[in-house]
Amino acid sequence: MITKRQIFIAAAATAAIAILAPAAQAADQVVRIGWLRGPNDITLAKSRGTLEKALAEKGIKVEWSGPFPAAAPAFEALNAGSIDVTAGSSTSAIAALAAKVPLVVFAYQKMSAGSEGIVVKKDSKITSIKDLAGKKVAVNRGGTGEYLLMQGLATNGVDPKSVERVYLSPSDSGPSFTQGHVDAWATWDPFLTIAEKAYDGKVVADGDAIRSDNAVVLVASKAFAQSKPDQLQLVFDVIKSENAWAVANKSEAGAIWVKEMNVPADLAQKIGENNAVPTTAVSKADAEQIGKVAEWYAKSGIIPTIPDVVSGVVTLK
Repeated sequence: MITKRQIFIAAAATAAIAILAPAAQAADQVVRIGWLRGPNDITLAKSRGTLEKALAEKGIKVEWSGPFPAAAPAFEALNAGSIDVTAGSSTSAIAALAAKVPLVVFAYQKMSAGSEGIVVKKDSKITSIKDLAGKKVAVNRGGTGEYLLMQGLATNGVDPKSVERVYLSPSDSGPSFTQGHVDAWATWDPFLTIAEKAYDGKVVADGDAIRSDNAVVLVASKAFAQSKPDQLQLVFDVIKSENAWAVANKSEAGAIWVKEMNVPADLAQKIGENNAVPTTAVSKADAEQIGKVAEWYAKSGIIPTIPDVVSGVVTLK
């Protein structure tokens, strides 16, 4: 026999389900994107409002988090489940994969030679990477800076033990560089262009001289990529469109980036030229390149073990 109390409980449960179901459905229609204060496609899409417009047409809301100063804190947010998609360097992604951060790389953009390098003060006696022996160099631990320095030393036959790596965040490296606390700074745009144009610096080795195989990558949490592949593809479709616009309009893209990054407007032209380069889905060759850098990272002692790069890549259209 069903009592009035049981009927009441059943009715209450039904009402609760009715309330929660739309909420769950609404939560399912949100993409949380972490943006970096850097010259990448996500920053461009955020500024131009193209992601919100395209996703809104599909009933999907975009929630922005950031700006993050570099990839490492953005990947921490992704690891914590706070965001679904963000950008970074392939080197940072390798370090994150080695730390078991559940992410997948879904887009690949080979960095141009001018967008990364090692910079010193113009009055410095350092004229080449070989002159870094016995010197202090600012780098970000496990990221592009440390990779550029270590790769540059290896390329030029310099014992890495002869160079002191000073681990600093990009925001702390600038003051340290200008105040002379370090002799050089291994970095990337916009910091490289800022150091060269605003901090009286000179680039002693660019990406080509270092033989860098670094790239900008777009990443998603593994859970998001597996549960919402259609939404991830939609995000990527917008990103590809934004990237094509940037490649065709480097100066305009540079102007947007410097505004978003709060850096001097006269840096726009160079930052646009350096960073408006093609973004593609991750090809087999791209994945192999990331794997080679990961092997080098482990061999150089930057990461403890080689991560599973194959499971850390997803191929989109």
